[in-house]
Amino acid sequence: MKKYITFGEIMLRLKPPNQERFFQSPLLEATFGGGEANVAVGLARFGLSAAYVSVIPDNSIGDACIGELKRQGVDTSLIVRKGNRLGTYFLEAGANQRPSKVIYDRSHSAIAEASPGDINWDKIFDGVSWFHISGITPAISLSASELSIEAVKKAREKDIIISCDLNFRKKLWKYGKSAPQVMGELVKYIDIAIGNEEDCQKSLGVKVDVDVESGRLQTEKYKELTDKILGLYPNIKKIALTLRESHSANHNGWSAVLNNRKEFLVSKKYEIHNIVDRVGGGDAFAAGLIYGLNNLPSDKEALEFAVAASCFTHSIPGDLPLISVAEVESLMGGAGSGRVQR
Repeated sequence: MKKYITFGEIMLRLKPPNQERFFQSPLLEATFGGGEANVAVGLARFGLSAAYVSVIPDNSIGDACIGELKRQGVDTSLIVRKGNRLGTYFLEAGANQRPSKVIYDRSHSAIAEASPGDINWDKIFDGVSWFHISGITPAISLSASELSIEAVKKAREKDIIISCDLNFRKKLWKYGKSAPQVMGELVKYIDIAIGNEEDCQKSLGVKVDVDVESGRLQTEKYKELTDKILGLYPNIKKIALTLRESHSANHNGWSAVLNNRKEFLVSKKYEIHNIVDRVGGGDAFAAGLIYGLNNLPSDKEALEFAVAASCFTHSIPGDLPLISVAEVESLMGGAGSGRVQR
């Protein structure tokens, strides 16, 4: 059975109930989530052998975090237990024309203080087929960026397929290096790139005139953008981008494209009304794409599976994609009415 590894930071997520503002009531819902951990959960729930690598404090909060990953079927045996704190983020869910808001409290977290040499990549990559990372971990700190580069170099030495979600988080790039400086080096080692138009342009510094604010997206611009990236990075075999038409915080159009150097594929578009939680939607797409590329007959089917998986995840509170292959396939087959299943 193929083994899949993801690496990054998982955080404690604190969120007011429903669509309340911060401390509108004295309640915060506590869950766990983080880009690469979300992907690991998705892969595990799709029936794949998925392990998550991170640095997590050896305390009760860290224990609870690892316990949640285990409950979802993720192998946590490779996690390094050290450091003083788990990163935290606060989420205020938007509604209608009020956008969602994220506030990070992750400075000096365990993984932010981890350095090259803290993780035994030779041991971790033994027997591994696929490695997934994102642009979030290199943004946390200089040492975390060095650890990320160390990881992709070691994975490349071992001929492991590497996927990278180009996730750009402007609130994190504060330690003196720009995203294009770091990510431009990291993506030289990857095989599969994932992201959206902002991730590509701000993480890699690749410019294409794509209007993301109007809520209307031009597919041909995405072909131009993906062609540019594939031209700059000949090592990248395929790049997939999500297309989000943001009509409001509650209503998004959702689709994706994939450029594999031979075809430019465009997925079905879903109109997602009454969004429950969009955080982690891109991670569900990444998990769905990795599953599809390894288990479905074509890139087109892999793309459709990824878009449907992400669409479904918008209906679930929390970061984690608590979904199954059967549910995704049902949505792909047109079962999107929401009728009660008895």
